[in-house]
Amino acid sequence: MAKAIHSMIRVLEEKRSVEFYETALGLTVAERLDFDTFTLVYLSNSETGFELELTINKDRTEPYDLGDGYGHLAVTVEDLNAEHARFTAAGLAPRKIVDFNKDGGLLARFFFVKDPDGYEIEVMQRHGRYK
Repeated sequence: MAKAIHSMIRVLEEKRSVEFYETALGLTVAERLDFDTFTLVYLSNSETGFELELTINKDRTEPYDLGDGYGHLAVTVEDLNAEHARFTAAGLAPRKIVDFNKDGGLLARFFFVKDPDGYEIEVMQRHGRYK
C-alpha cells in the first residue's frame, strides 16, 4: 500500500516561502538540499510525517503560472477561530470562515489563505472525516 510522504510546489523566493509556512502552519526546515540549478527544501512539523517540498529553480525570475488545474493544500487545526485570528494578526490575510453544510449537518468549517506564490491553503477545523 502506498504512503503519502510529501507534496511539491515551485516557489520563487526560498526565504519568503519558508517564513510564510513557519508563521502560518508551524512548518520548519527538515532538510535542505542545494544543487547547481535548484534547491529543495523539505518542511514539516511534529503533527504528521507528511512534508511540503519547496522547489526553488535558481534561474527563475517570473512567478509560476498556477493555471486552472491546481486545487489546494489542506491542513486541520484544533481551534479554527483562534487560528483565523492568529493568521489575521500575522498579516497573512485569511479569507472569511465558512461553514459548509450537507443534509442539514456540518460537513466542514474552514478558511482559505494564499501563500506568497499564490497557492491556496485550506485551514480546516478538525471535525468528522477531517481530523
